[in-house]
Amino acid sequence: MRQYSSGNDIIRVIVILGDFVLLSILIMAFYYLLPQDMLPVYFKSSIKEVLLVSNFSMLIAQYFFHTIIHFRKIRLNVIFLRVLKLTFAQAIVMFVALRIISDGGGLFQFMLIFIPALYATLLIARLTERNVLKFYRKRGGNTRSVVFVGSDPANLMLYKDLIAEPTTGYIVKGYFSNDVIEDCPDEFVKLGSIDDLNKTIESDNYNILVKKVHQKDDSFRLDLIDEFFCCLSHDESEEIIRIMRFCDNNIIHFHYVPRMYGNFRLHLKPERFGDMSLYTNLREPLTYMSNKIVKRLFDIVFSLIACILLLPFIPIIGLIILCQSRGPIFFKQERTGLNGKTFLCYKFRSMHVNSDANTKQATKDDPRKFAFGEFMRKTNIDELPQFFNVLVGDMSVVGPRPHMVYHTEHYRKLIDKYMVRHFSRPGITGWAQVTGFRGETKELWQMEERIRRDIWYIENWSFWLDLKIILMTFTSFFKHDKNAY
Repeated sequence: MRQYSSGNDIIRVIVILGDFVLLSILIMAFYYLLPQDMLPVYFKSSIKEVLLVSNFSMLIAQYFFHTIIHFRKIRLNVIFLRVLKLTFAQAIVMFVALRIISDGGGLFQFMLIFIPALYATLLIARLTERNVLKFYRKRGGNTRSVVFVGSDPANLMLYKDLIAEPTTGYIVKGYFSNDVIEDCPDEFVKLGSIDDLNKTIESDNYNILVKKVHQKDDSFRLDLIDEFFCCLSHDESEEIIRIMRFCDNNIIHFHYVPRMYGNFRLHLKPERFGDMSLYTNLREPLTYMSNKIVKRLFDIVFSLIACILLLPFIPIIGLIILCQSRGPIFFKQERTGLNGKTFLCYKFRSMHVNSDANTKQATKDDPRKFAFGEFMRKTNIDELPQFFNVLVGDMSVVGPRPHMVYHTEHYRKLIDKYMVRHFSRPGITGWAQVTGFRGETKELWQMEERIRRDIWYIENWSFWLDLKIILMTFTSFFKHDKNAY
């Protein structure tokens, strides 16, 4: 019998013990290295008691905010916030406890130095531990083997998420289904039909032979799989129950993956109703007034600073544009904004004046571009006037990129949920743009993927996500995007 996630439990315990060690080292470093007049009076005479109290405070803080770096899918901003909560919880308990057992002389001033030092120490440790764990998983340690059931596109999307970062430690063996998953990569192999799965479950021999393309064949035991991801219809409830029973009997974690309907994917959250678990639609974060206020205040402050900094450069940029191409300095175009309303979007003009501006996307070797205009497009300089759009409320710093009205009318007929992207204020930069879907969309699938990422952003918005996108956009000034033209 295997202990589920035992590797993760060991990792968590090691990291937690490391926090206690680092805390004790930090306390002793302050004791020996800080000038005596900067130490609280109680520290000088009772350092052992201080160590005991500080470690007891860490124990309480760890109960509420223990490490989560052993999770396989965890974002950096979540780690930063978790360490911050752990630091403040430890510091508050430690301060209160020491204040009770001593006169507190110099304690408050000491805590002002101690808190940022503890946060920096734990954060550096977390990032180091995370990289070590990634390296360990990449080398084959602490892995989780996975099998999928069903041919629904949701399984393919989940598969791509699992293998997107090899250091998460997921090893996907393949999938069982009566049908082949469309557009499935060769690495995601079909292991057999649902009947083949049932025969294997009912037999005493759980061995599965994996026929790989361009690779050596492999085999594994079905009862030694760690995770089952099942995406079958409710009409196949008996099959789902059969798989769940097999997982329970073999200590395998079973997950039901919500199916996709066209491009629609269910996003539900659990709710308790008496003794029953119900599921309801997940409200997008930006439907909450508090989040709207935070995002808008950030937009105003950020765009105001950007506009002030931009003002001295407008005459210089304008003069270069006029030297290379006759026409206005600014290019304005009607684009689709919040709730489907149109607004005038401003840019520095990067093309010669032409009649196709409102219908045709820029291409790689577009003859309409002039030299400085091409440079502006590659470095995003042409987008800077849109900070004025942000300031007046037409746009946000981060959000789905606004499309020209012609493209809105064209793609809304071809792509399901296309108009959902307009529930959010359009942005100067967005999640789709920083994850490889910027520029010309030559094929329909490219626009479909862009829309999926726009909708993902709306459903998963956070202030930290906005900051991450801004940082990723800023790096594009120094690293050329091959899709920027």
